[in-house]
Amino acid sequence: MDKLSLKIAWRNLWKNKGFTLINLGGLAIGLAASLLLLLYVANEWKFNTQYKDAENIYEVKTNFLDAAGKVFGTTGVSPNALPLAMRSELAGVKAAAFITWPSQTLLVNGTTSVKVDNRIAEPDILKILSYKFISGSAETAFSKPNSVILTSNTAKRLFPNTSAIGKSLKFMNFANLTVTGIIEDLPENMSYRFESLVSTNENVGIFPKAMQWDNYSFYTLLKLNPGVNVDDFNKNISNFLNQHSNKEVTSIFIYPLLKSNLYGDFINGKPADGKIGQVRIFIGLAIGILIIACINFMNLATAKAGKRAKEVGIKKAMGAGRGSLIHQFLLEAILMVSFSFILAITIVEISLPLFNNLLHVNLTLQSLGFTNWLYLCVVVFITALLSGSYPAFYLSAFQPVDTVKGLIRQNGSSVTLRKALVVVQFSFAVLLITGTIVVYNQLQYLRNRPMGYNSTSLVEMPMEGMLFQNYDELKNRLVQSGAVLSMCKTTASISTQNSVTSGLEWEGMLPADKSLRFNQIITTNDFSNTTGVKMVIGRDFSKDIASDSSAIMLNSSAVKAMNLQQPIGKKVLYEGIRRTVIGVFEDIIWADPTKKEMPMVVAWGPFLPNVITMRLNSARSTKEALATITKITKEMNPVYPVDLEFVDSLYQEKFERERVLSILSNLFGGLSIFISCLGLLGLSAYSAELRTKEIGIRKVLGASHVGIVNLLSWNFVKMVLIAICIGLPLSYYLMNIWLSKFDFRTEITGFMMFSSAGFIVLIAYLTVSYQAVRAASANPINAIKYE
Repeated sequence: MDKLSLKIAWRNLWKNKGFTLINLGGLAIGLAASLLLLLYVANEWKFNTQYKDAENIYEVKTNFLDAAGKVFGTTGVSPNALPLAMRSELAGVKAAAFITWPSQTLLVNGTTSVKVDNRIAEPDILKILSYKFISGSAETAFSKPNSVILTSNTAKRLFPNTSAIGKSLKFMNFANLTVTGIIEDLPENMSYRFESLVSTNENVGIFPKAMQWDNYSFYTLLKLNPGVNVDDFNKNISNFLNQHSNKEVTSIFIYPLLKSNLYGDFINGKPADGKIGQVRIFIGLAIGILIIACINFMNLATAKAGKRAKEVGIKKAMGAGRGSLIHQFLLEAILMVSFSFILAITIVEISLPLFNNLLHVNLTLQSLGFTNWLYLCVVVFITALLSGSYPAFYLSAFQPVDTVKGLIRQNGSSVTLRKALVVVQFSFAVLLITGTIVVYNQLQYLRNRPMGYNSTSLVEMPMEGMLFQNYDELKNRLVQSGAVLSMCKTTASISTQNSVTSGLEWEGMLPADKSLRFNQIITTNDFSNTTGVKMVIGRDFSKDIASDSSAIMLNSSAVKAMNLQQPIGKKVLYEGIRRTVIGVFEDIIWADPTKKEMPMVVAWGPFLPNVITMRLNSARSTKEALATITKITKEMNPVYPVDLEFVDSLYQEKFERERVLSILSNLFGGLSIFISCLGLLGLSAYSAELRTKEIGIRKVLGASHVGIVNLLSWNFVKMVLIAICIGLPLSYYLMNIWLSKFDFRTEITGFMMFSSAGFIVLIAYLTVSYQAVRAASANPINAIKYE
């Protein structure tokens, strides 16, 4: 690759600045978009690979069975008594332990207090999940009672000026724990993340010691000894829970941790995709945009090369060999693609902060990994070879005399190939734009579904510290202050599924109803007044009616599933107490908004509440009301920070997966159209340039501006129309497959399909007509004065 060849290549690119800018920009934007998508895909694909020996780590899954033995639900939680029984009774288990859900927990060091995501786990968890210890070790961290492991960031927040290892802190401001380990901060693409981890090996009352077989609230993880066959192991443990508990009919199985993120959904007890569906869509987006960008580049490169026939002839006449010409053309293509690649990386680096903010992730270029970088470099190199091969091998074969005399014309097959590539390119664009419209409409459809309660001016805060014993006083003060209209305490947020139960009994139930599962919330008074849950019949709990302490309310789905014709006054056995149904309320969206709602029971009872829910007074400003709540709560619970959250915001978190898909499809669907139109702009400019004399003659003979514009535009619009005929049926088929995964889904209408087609035709026509108008407006004398 000598200096002269580089200089010639650079001068040729600089000479055609407009062509170079369009080609360089189109490929760079396409590569950058694909890089961003691949970064996101790589981040999801690497989920949990940070754990050492991750391929041998398994989660225990629980299938719930009906009376006929058919699986009607699968969950990732199990009883806390399970790991101990598995360690002692099953051969092949190297280690087994449970770990809890993460919960916001107060940690105090003197005057410094922070709330962190805390988990509680059995000591053996450190034999299964590996962490990078900065201080301490996995062997010693949980060897003594009352130990806690902190992440590096948590340790710095609690002990900013000294090492945290060996120091004491207060857990929930009452239990003294010793910091026995500090680990590196955990990445976001890892299951079972935490900011602090407490061992069950404690004697200060943090965690109940009772081993239960009927409380499905714990994640169970295990490692198997080498050589254990997973299929045989699953057959052996299928009936393990039923051997220890007869409250529910279940079966259990182990599932690889490395599959839990991408293949975490189950139907009838079998894996049924999960996040992998979304990842596949993103891979398709990345490939589609890259194909569009590469087609652009190749089309423009081959089209422009046709004008260099005389240059080739003169060079050959002066003694240039075919090999040197091939070398020159390929060098120019590689140089152009290399510039595009460098520009693409620059675009990615600049746009990553915005991309991370939109998707709530933390991606870097290092996330892509060596293998993916290698694949991308291969694609870029192939693009350079393909785009440079036409001028390199086709033009270099011309006879010098023919090229100098101008006897060489465009190869018909190359023109046909370019048209075919434009059709392929716009077919992808049609697919992406139509998909974007369908995804947006589906997201809006889900968001507009009635949630079953009034989330406007509804806020929550955790029940913690002194609020347990001072709740009634807090409620009185807040209501009297005018900041709050009503208030209730519950075991769970109204916005998020938290607890499921079964084993309810009622008159007229069938044997199969024994396994019917219910969402459950336990509360006291003012539940519907506060949340705005819509009562169908009956009433809410009342502090003035003593019998309500043994009452329950059911949702509409529960009444239907239990086949209760006149539910009010019916007796239902719930948690060992025969209770009276006093009200029926409309279904609320508590779990996955894309799925049908489960039966739900809301019971009155003495309990340990987790959440305080408040209805703000709309007559006062929100800012003033929140300030009043914060002030009064802080006075009554001074150690804890006041964490207020709007239920509206919590509810929107349910749509995170669809939100990400909508953002990416909007963003990259728009980019695909932009890149396609860049290519169309370049090709139309080249076409107009080739037909300059023809246009001049037509104008001299009386052709109108409109006629010339339509003449130049029609060939390109025709290709776009063919692409639409291919892309629309394909997009309809693929989007129907995607929508079939939702219980509640929008319809793909003719308006959606034809609006995307019309939009693409309009954009393509405007792009082409810009060059056509310029050509039609030129003075015909300049085009034909030498004829």
